[in-house]
Amino acid sequence: MLGMFFWAFVIGGLICVIGQLMMDVGKLTPGHTLSAMVVAGAVLAGFDLYEPLIDFAGAGATIPIMSFGNSLVAGAMQEAEKHGIVGVLTGMFEVTSAGISAAIVFGFIGAAVFKPKG
Repeated sequence: MLGMFFWAFVIGGLICVIGQLMMDVGKLTPGHTLSAMVVAGAVLAGFDLYEPLIDFAGAGATIPIMSFGNSLVAGAMQEAEKHGIVGVLTGMFEVTSAGISAAIVFGFIGAAVFKPKG
């Protein structure tokens, strides 16, 4: 049990360190770093390397933004098998829509409940 927590912490931390190095050393903006991490997750998923990482690291691999790229590719591939080329486009949105919808709803609730400073 402790090993699972340890590896989740280490792998999640390494992903965050890579992102921070991209901004500090590579002088990338946060937007560029975010996009690069999503693309990296999608590329790893395309080569079937992200799922083994999730199996090994658990939340350490599913929480960082790279997991969003993995979700996009996994949804596209799943729906492409069922519906062909149209499934590639619809699958990305179908799989990720719950997370995006939750972010919008909770963001709205947060904006409605709390008062901004300034």
